[in-house]
Amino acid sequence: MLGSLVFLTPLGALAAVACVLPLAGLALAARREAFARRLLRLPAPPPVRRLPRVAALAAVPIVLGLAATQPALRSRTTTRVRTDAQAFFVIDISRSMMASRTAKSPTRLARAKADALRIRDAIPQEPSGIATFTDRALPSLFPNSDPNVFANTLRNAIQIENPGPTTSNVLATSLDAVAALGNQNFFSPGIRRRLVVVLTDGESTGVHAQADAQALAAGPGVKLILIHVWSAAEHVFDSNGRAEEGYHVHLDSGALLSSLAQAAGGHVYGEHSIGSAARAAQAALGTGPTRVLGRTERTRTLAPYVALLALLPLLLVLRGTVRRGLSAALRDLAGERLGTERLKLQRPAALRHARPDEQGVA
Repeated sequence: MLGSLVFLTPLGALAAVACVLPLAGLALAARREAFARRLLRLPAPPPVRRLPRVAALAAVPIVLGLAATQPALRSRTTTRVRTDAQAFFVIDISRSMMASRTAKSPTRLARAKADALRIRDAIPQEPSGIATFTDRALPSLFPNSDPNVFANTLRNAIQIENPGPTTSNVLATSLDAVAALGNQNFFSPGIRRRLVVVLTDGESTGVHAQADAQALAAGPGVKLILIHVWSAAEHVFDSNGRAEEGYHVHLDSGALLSSLAQAAGGHVYGEHSIGSAARAAQAALGTGPTRVLGRTERTRTLAPYVALLALLPLLLVLRGTVRRGLSAALRDLAGERLGTERLKLQRPAALRHARPDEQGVA
């Protein structure tokens, strides 16, 4: 990523010429003040006392002129993608993936989507696709290098039983459907490194582990990572928030996933080990040749922040003005009090000590 400072409207710098106006006004005021001091024979203050005020008055329009040029940071990013590797995220969309701890807790499917995004972010250069399965695997997105396309597909297209299973059995999910990723052209021809990440609760009719392993090993072979999105304390809730009596937790789900992973040379990770699963995905794909997919340019304006800097010298000017005005007001108030006391002292002693009704007689 390369970055540079640019000015979007360079002619805005002409606004800094406005600094002449306050400086001219200050020079005129200083000239009149000097003339008055000569008439009153008063000494002039040291020039150093005027310097902060002059600098502050000049800085305000200069900084605003700089902001008017719209300075910005422009960065260019080159996107590269692997040419020898692809990944597929296979998500279980059976009805049991609606299970959650409470009626308002995230479902297994929602958690599986979040886990898929985390692992996808860990392999940004590898094109990644999405497939779903119940009793068969179907592609929803073929390997794509754009993470936004992946996220949008995952968010909007992946729904429970869409499509549904081909049977009407209570337990229609079959982990054997994952074998199709090895021998049914889900990956592009010529791709040597292939990764399949399966996100499922593992509640399946059974698994023919050895046959599935042989299918996954066809051609260049597929690296398998299984994410167990499951808890024994979960239920499927209806629209009224009541637990459905027809759903029962399958305690053998972990064992089924382990048998498939062992036969296919893969690994099983729980929901709390997504970081480890992401690192395993990186290791499975390794490194390889890449090509430039495109270049993106991003411009971030700095003008608002530069304009805020003009407040600092402005506050300095206002602070001095307010302080001098306050000092003058206090001097005037002190002068009025002193004048009143002098008038009292100048009044005749007899009048000062007379009763109020006597003082009112002329």
